Amino acid sequence: MSGPLRVAVVYPDLLGTYGDGGNGLILARRAEWRGHDAELLQAVSDRPLPGADIYCLGGGEDGPQVRAARTLLDDGTLARRVADGAVVLAVCAGFQVVGRTFPAADGEPHEGVGLLDLETVKGAGPRAVGEVVAEPVGIEDLPVLTGFENHGGRTTLGEGTVALGRVTTGIGNGAGGGGEGAVGGRVVGTYLHGPVLARNPALADRLLSWALRDVELEPLDDSASEALREERLGALRRRRLRRRK
Repeated sequence: MSGPLRVAVVYPDLLGTYGDGGNGLILARRAEWRGHDAELLQAVSDRPLPGADIYCLGGGEDGPQVRAARTLLDDGTLARRVADGAVVLAVCAGFQVVGRTFPAADGEPHEGVGLLDLETVKGAGPRAVGEVVAEPVGIEDLPVLTGFENHGGRTTLGEGTVALGRVTTGIGNGAGGGGEGAVGGRVVGTYLHGPVLARNPALADRLLSWALRDVELEPLDDSASEALREERLGALRRRRLRRRK
């Protein structure tokens, strides 16, 4: 690449409720640890969206979510950059925003950016809250995915759109079929917080590889994050065993 890898955290002033901005920091640091120059950008909503190689969208409340979608549609940069090959990680409200429609606070559908063929409506049942475990589907050769969900949406994927994972614990997309998240091209959406890339460094490296033109990345010492993963997965296994007794 000519110049540093540019990682943009999109609208942290609107989509920064759940700490998902940490995903951008993880991507930048994992690139730097391998000797790649990286620039981490905080792309606030009152300025034009900068050009970047990876865009990270996070979770937010209903009103800011609508403002984020309107601003992205008016700006147009995100869709253009994706068409040119940029990578997107969109979490929770950001996941809904990059779809075709999502619910505003009153439940009425609002137009999304349309990077993924999916629609989200308000769920009629209880809010999805808790730990999630999902077997990878949409991206090959990833280990099991873990994270924490906290959302009231029910997301339906269009034909040809593949789920990121298949839920074994938790709710995920919640619209039937047991899917979690979605993958379309180099756009990845998920309901997993954590931040998701801290808990799933292999997913972070796949996004980095895409952004660096599919280079093979040198391995890193991920013993700390692997210990966290085992702690979370072990706790869930013990909980399931107690329920069976």
